Amino acid sequence: MADMITIMESGKCMECGAKEIDGLSCFELFGYPLVWEHQAPELYALHFWLVSCYMIQHPSHYTQEGYRLLVQLFTEAYDHGWNNSEIQKRNREVVGQIGKIANPLASKDRNRSLKYWSMTIEDLYLGGEEHAIANLLKWRDRIRSEIK
Repeated sequence: MADMITIMESGKCMECGAKEIDGLSCFELFGYPLVWEHQAPELYALHFWLVSCYMIQHPSHYTQEGYRLLVQLFTEAYDHGWNNSEIQKRNREVVGQIGKIANPLASKDRNRSLKYWSMTIEDLYLGGEEHAIANLLKWRDRIRSEIK
């Protein structure tokens, strides 16, 4: 995860539009719910959704094919109500077929384009740990409605 930084410009993420909060970048905000998961098994059970919501809003981390496959996995898992074991199985199959999905370019050299989303990691962070599950489920629903 060392090369998964986000580029903030004028206090906003250049990809998802999340605002800098408490001096934290978009990626640094993402670290908070990852920590919260370790204290709440119910939240940890939603780990795929947390990571995929964040990553869908940051396509520069992936190759074009890798990003397409992430969106496809998210969409199919959401639409078919897959459980975690099914999601993991499908993910292993896809990655096993294509190999590299991560963008090989250094973060500073990647192309980024801003897309405004109705909800970002900023909202999850601001809602705090006590509302993390409800807000994560809301974020998942919003992303599903905003991706084609």
